[in-house]
Amino acid sequence: MPKDYSRQQRVADALRRDIASFIQREMRDPRIGMVMVNDVEVSRDLAHARVFVTVMGKDDAEQAEEALGVLNDAAGFLRSQLARSSTMRTTPRLSFVFDSSVLRGQQLSSLIDRAVATDQAMHKDDDTEGRGD
Repeated sequence: MPKDYSRQQRVADALRRDIASFIQREMRDPRIGMVMVNDVEVSRDLAHARVFVTVMGKDDAEQAEEALGVLNDAAGFLRSQLARSSTMRTTPRLSFVFDSSVLRGQQLSSLIDRAVATDQAMHKDDDTEGRGD
């Protein structure tokens, strides 16, 4: 039997989509830069939402601190935009958190690529040595 797609998950997905759209269309602050909304976690009572974002060009939370501060300061504005566009009875309070999972994935991918290239180079050397016999 398929797993139920709970209201909490549906709300989180809708918030992720809408917040990303509002940041792109409505926010004009240059301190934000390029922000990608990766995930949203909504509390069980739907009163609070943690929005996980990645700021392009920033490798850690310290570098992205200014953009996160601007987003957290604009949380009320974004919440009011969400309230206007949705039919939910209440709109969750938003808090923005730096998400390093995308950067970590890129680092792991880079390590894998280097390991594959090294392995291929070693096997290529083995093949050329074996043919010389």
